[in-house]
Amino acid sequence: MLFRNRVDAGKRLATLLAEKYAGGDGVVYTLPRGGVPLGLEVAHALDMPLDLIIPRKIGHPGNPEYAICAVTEQGETLCDEREQALVDKDWLAHRVRAEVAEAKRRRQCYLADRTPVPVKGKLAIVVDDGIATGLTIRAAIRDLKSRRPGRIVVAIPVVPADTAAVLHTEADDVVAILVEPFYRGSVGSYYLDFPQLSDEEVIALLAEQQNRDDHG
Repeated sequence: MLFRNRVDAGKRLATLLAEKYAGGDGVVYTLPRGGVPLGLEVAHALDMPLDLIIPRKIGHPGNPEYAICAVTEQGETLCDEREQALVDKDWLAHRVRAEVAEAKRRRQCYLADRTPVPVKGKLAIVVDDGIATGLTIRAAIRDLKSRRPGRIVVAIPVVPADTAAVLHTEADDVVAILVEPFYRGSVGSYYLDFPQLSDEEVIALLAEQQNRDDHG
């Protein structure tokens, strides 16, 4: 199966989620940049507010696309211990500081001074455009747990089967269109159209959601 683009994946994911969670009291969290188009579709379908959660991947020094750690906006790290042991500690500490700074930059850029949506005791649905190692979404789960939601649901179009098994131990539910026993190696390989999004595109998408919320 291939998704046409992120909007197509978001619509399909929203349909699956609506079967379980339509009408609930919850907040949809999406990971910028790539998760935002999907989060918009899910928030609209479930009639829930949209907010951002911004963990950051730390890629391997020899292959930046391969995540060896992820860090929350508050600086809490989650690492592949085997890979972590093989990299320079000073290099890693520098990358953690840089990615926390980038997370804070993105929050200010995308949301300015908008107040976070309260989620204590509510359903929290975390949406991204796909998962490979799972470190980034697991960091998002850790961040969310500190906000004390009632339940945490991870919602993604595609996830490796072994990563899905780990996520089931850390979230209350995992909703996925494709759980792949033989993962193709990259999220983009499951999409026909998978461009990188710019800050400006994210800001425009969030403004569209804000307009929907303001006008019902």
